[in-house]
Amino acid sequence: MICFSAFNLQAQKTNIEDDKAKAATQANNPLADMTALNIHNYYVSKLSDAPAASYLNTTWIRFAKPLADGKLLLRVSAPLSSIGSPDTVGLVNTISGLGDVNAFISYNFISNAKTTMGIGPLVAAPTATQSEIGVGQWQTGLAFVTFFAQSPQIQFGSLITWQTSVGGKENDKRAQIAAFQPFYIWQLGKGTYLRGAPIWVFDIENDAYHLPIGLGIGKVIKVEHTVFNLFIEPQYSMLTAGSQPQFQLFSGINIQFMKN
Repeated sequence: MICFSAFNLQAQKTNIEDDKAKAATQANNPLADMTALNIHNYYVSKLSDAPAASYLNTTWIRFAKPLADGKLLLRVSAPLSSIGSPDTVGLVNTISGLGDVNAFISYNFISNAKTTMGIGPLVAAPTATQSEIGVGQWQTGLAFVTFFAQSPQIQFGSLITWQTSVGGKENDKRAQIAAFQPFYIWQLGKGTYLRGAPIWVFDIENDAYHLPIGLGIGKVIKVEHTVFNLFIEPQYSMLTAGSQPQFQLFSGINIQFMKN
């Protein structure tokens, strides 16, 4: 009886550890079949081709919801931005407000524990409260997402998006932006991991771009049916053109609500 009880306790412990390992593996999957709420912050302390005191700060609030038994995933993102720039006497003036809200819906044509791939339409609405932090026009485009978890130690993938202005007047400010976001995860054990998720942005309309690299650390904590994923990641741009982020600190928390 004692041996049987010890065996049961060991089996329960093993199952708990397996659940935590699976949670850690899927915690950074943007197409995970779970409702998720993410809060991400980019603090740009240095910009290229800009006065020394200039800065940017953007907080993204993202909500993701799987639909059609996980075949579709809807993600809505709302940015809250601040732009700081010095005037002629050195005083920093700040403009803050809501930026352009965007959403995409992904059709996950491959969706299993080790590989997820999806593609779908993207739309951005002209919701910015200040002209400096928005385009002022509707934008449409495409999003393509991949996530590979073949190994319990290493996961990787990417998010590729393209969007362009539609409608508007002939003399209105236009936008055409392509972005490539590779992400790479190295699990260290017990929910701790090294990470990188820089976004290479190409502002095609204005001949501007920035290509950052990033390396940070994160921690995944599973509490019953909820997974908390906290991280911080410094990023430095290898190449820039125009007034673009040179150094930024990317931090955030991802919250996934697992199915019972």
